[in-house]
Amino acid sequence: LVFKACEGHGQNISFFYSRSNKSIIPQWKPIDFVVVGLGVPVCILIILANMLVMAAIVVNRRFHFPIYYLLGNMAAADLFAGISYFYLIFHTGPWTIGLSQTQWLVRGALIEMSLMASVVNLLAVAWERHQTIFTMQLHSTMSNRRVLLFIVAIWVVAVVMGLVPTMGWNCVCDLALCSTVAPLYSRSFLVFWAILNLLTFSVMVAIYARIFVYVRRNSRSVAPHAAHNGHNDTVVGLMKTVSMILGTFVICWTPGLVILLLDGLECKQCEVLKYEKYCLVLAECNSLVNPIIYSCRDEEMRDTFRRLLCLFCSRKEEQEQENTETQGDALNKVHSANGMTVVIPQMAQV
Repeated sequence: LVFKACEGHGQNISFFYSRSNKSIIPQWKPIDFVVVGLGVPVCILIILANMLVMAAIVVNRRFHFPIYYLLGNMAAADLFAGISYFYLIFHTGPWTIGLSQTQWLVRGALIEMSLMASVVNLLAVAWERHQTIFTMQLHSTMSNRRVLLFIVAIWVVAVVMGLVPTMGWNCVCDLALCSTVAPLYSRSFLVFWAILNLLTFSVMVAIYARIFVYVRRNSRSVAPHAAHNGHNDTVVGLMKTVSMILGTFVICWTPGLVILLLDGLECKQCEVLKYEKYCLVLAECNSLVNPIIYSCRDEEMRDTFRRLLCLFCSRKEEQEQENTETQGDALNKVHSANGMTVVIPQMAQV
């Protein structure tokens, strides 16, 4: 990355942190050990849990519909978030001092990409549910090619939006605009980022609320018909699952976005640094919540999880048994050789 010649160009990270009054020291504090000690297992769990969701959607043909492909992409965004947090853990605290400006901006870009991928994906799910349910269908008639284009578009938007600060919308060349929470980010970018996501949250909540009201009203009108009632229960169940995913996402990310907005508006009395880490932990937990929701809400998904885990465990046991048998055969041959017993290969016999 090439920055224009300016006051901040070539300065180390400590320079920006000191200007923003954000403490950064080379010594390890107890909180740093806690962050690494708890953060690493949680990130690994996030990655494994969301890999399990993606595998379940791939292997179970009952999930081969647009809504589940989009939910699978949501799991991919959560998996990417787990990787981003893993990278952040080993580039934060005392390690932050050794980062270059580019490394620091990439660290932030990864988190922003994962957030934007989730937001745009939830918006796509909202659109898909709106189109499907208001035409009295359980699943969309979109082709796999169109769903794939949707998914590619989601990640293109996420990557581009995540790289905006890295491509120039930062305060490296205008130090007076540097924020407190993210010392290399311009306050104007934080305001833009927070408002964009909060408005998107509001739109999605409004869409899901409208869909849910329509489904509930429709379920009452067709309640006397048993066949339609079963179909409606499935629609309501799926809508509840998707609504829970949206609800937890909004709850987990809104506090962090509000902190960024307050920092961008230069709220001196808000003490944004006091709540920064708690908001980040809450956002990280969101990536672990979705697999739990799938397990609790969707019996078919839960059964698929169980089959995949049992298959993994059984293969592991078979491999251990094969290794034990191989070692046993080797020991038998050694004992036979010591006892002057010659083992004649089967192919050598006439």
